[in-house]
Amino acid sequence: MNQEPSTDGAALRRYHDPDYEPLCATLADVRANIDRLDRQIVPLLAERGRYVKDAARFKRDAFQVSAPQRQQEVIDKVLALASEHGAYPEVIEACYRAMIAGFIAREQQDFAGMSAIEEKQT
Repeated sequence: MNQEPSTDGAALRRYHDPDYEPLCATLADVRANIDRLDRQIVPLLAERGRYVKDAARFKRDAFQVSAPQRQQEVIDKVLALASEHGAYPEVIEACYRAMIAGFIAREQQDFAGMSAIEEKQT
């Protein structure tokens, strides 16, 4: 019975956690809310990408573009945020590691297409 679930039917399972409070009456409601969040998340990722692009102007070489120490700082910060907001830390870490890898790959392309600014002699 490999078929997609009904989007307008009642829930088929329940959590054992007594503190859990359902957010939606149907799967359609769940998906509509996920779509709403995606409409907010994508513009934020686009804005983040513009800052990543701008960061390339301040780096001397490919190692500085990858900035492994900064990557770990970001992961540590978002894991703390995940804890504050009750997010799944393993999901946040996986998302950010994938996102950082994608942004670094793009920043490497941007960096490769740039030219160095001549330093002024004093």
